[in-house]
Amino acid sequence: MSVAAQKAYDYLKSQILNGGVPAGEHVPEAEVAASAGVSRTPVREAIRRLSSEGLLVRRPHLGAVVPTWSQDELEEVFSLRAILETRAAERAATRIGPADLDRLALLADQMMQAVGPAPDGQRPNDGRATFAELNVQFHNIIVTAAGSTRLSSMLEQVIHIPLSVRTIMRYDKEALIRSAGHHIELVSAFRARDSAWAASVMRSHVLAAWHAIALEATTRRV
Repeated sequence: MSVAAQKAYDYLKSQILNGGVPAGEHVPEAEVAASAGVSRTPVREAIRRLSSEGLLVRRPHLGAVVPTWSQDELEEVFSLRAILETRAAERAATRIGPADLDRLALLADQMMQAVGPAPDGQRPNDGRATFAELNVQFHNIIVTAAGSTRLSSMLEQVIHIPLSVRTIMRYDKEALIRSAGHHIELVSAFRARDSAWAASVMRSHVLAAWHAIALEATTRRV
């Protein structure tokens, strides 16, 4: 991939994951090119790559569109995440270095601060946007520390699909605090170099995330 195409890819992927291009929306090539500072040719290359990763789909007469995901499809994605991220945590527990451990600890503390008690008016978005950004960094460190190119490649899609529909934004306060607690416990498991502990916490973390999404969807239908 050329430098320009990588630039377009990074920009467009960030827009999808951060909600700049919401699910169901068409990707305007010209606007992406202008915003990313490239021509439309590298944008098309970036779209092809994102389509292969499942973050875009091609629709007749519309071009590239950010896909929507049904509840059944999301359940399947979270089931796969539970398997793959549990394995990543298990491997990372005995491989992660001191610097990454310190970074994880800092991120976990910041996530708890983002959603914990705060004076009125000081957190207009209820901490969810900040939490979501920190969460991506946290999980990326674990996947990298696992030291498996194949596992990393498999996780790429199943991690990003929930991000593309901004599932964290649908958590209630209890789910956010529980999730932050899981991150803190994961750091403890990694510091102990305990693979079984890390795997157990990660599995609980992913399954709890799914049930938070399912509960929110049920509540909306009532």
